[in-house]
Amino acid sequence: MKISIVAPIYNTGKFLPECIDSVLNQTFQDWELILVNDGSPDNSEEICKKYIKKDKRIRYFYQKNSGVSVARNLGISKAKGEYVFCMDSDDTLDSRFIETSYDVAIKNDSDIVVIGDWFACRLPRPAALPTCAMLLRKSFLDNHKNIRYPIGIQPCEDGLFSHQLLALTDKIAFNPMGIYNYREHENGNHIAINKSCEKVLKQIPQWFEILEKFYDKYDLWDKHGSHLLKFIEHEPFDFRFRSMPFSSDQKEFLFKIIHDFMNKHNLRKYRNRKLSKRFRLFLLASSYIKYEKYICIYNSIVKFLHTFKQRRPEKDNT
Repeated sequence: MKISIVAPIYNTGKFLPECIDSVLNQTFQDWELILVNDGSPDNSEEICKKYIKKDKRIRYFYQKNSGVSVARNLGISKAKGEYVFCMDSDDTLDSRFIETSYDVAIKNDSDIVVIGDWFACRLPRPAALPTCAMLLRKSFLDNHKNIRYPIGIQPCEDGLFSHQLLALTDKIAFNPMGIYNYREHENGNHIAINKSCEKVLKQIPQWFEILEKFYDKYDLWDKHGSHLLKFIEHEPFDFRFRSMPFSSDQKEFLFKIIHDFMNKHNLRKYRNRKLSKRFRLFLLASSYIKYEKYICIYNSIVKFLHTFKQRRPEKDNT
């Protein structure tokens, strides 16, 4: 068995047949599909049982509703393939997704294959990845059984999981040809998460506890400090501080959480020009109020330069 595909299921019966069919239609056929029903109250179980009768490569497991991390971890524990890929059961794969990803993995003897044009081409070495952007060697996962999707954490469960794995290997390859079809709909997890600012805010200190234990265990503070700083820019800063509709008080609270962690581990010393300008201003600021002032000045400068560039007359070459 070459590839194990793990798909947790919760209330996705409307989209599940299309998801499974996209696996059945892969050009690469040496796979198993592990369907993990996370106590879904809809018709998902009926759909799964219909498909397992059609194809022996499809395996089905049921668990009491415990969350997506528990479901993915169960799927990983049951996987028999050489490589493991986790997908969401409301999404689909391009027909050559597995073929191109596995080819890259074998050619480069990879522990991790970063998949997709955005992640494989447009970013430098990533500090975190979504689940849909990584093919993982099963033996690599088995060698690090303590690193799994963190239970009770969402969002950022995939970011924390991938960040730790990325720090533990240099055998990373890239497949920009892998096309993953992400489906947005009104019941998607990302919509519910973005509406729950208070819940996310309470979880972020747990993110830092997980990271602290990991960096202590593997003694990575000096070797991978810049990798960790990039993660902080990516997840707590860009995806949460800047993108979620936090109130000013909530942003002030989050500002302090992030800065306290960076101060404790002296992470500012790793700042460099690969970090965004906005995050570098965030690192310089001593308070949330000062950061807002810095950003206001920065935005004014950007606006002025943009206007100046538009109004500047073109050079007369006649």
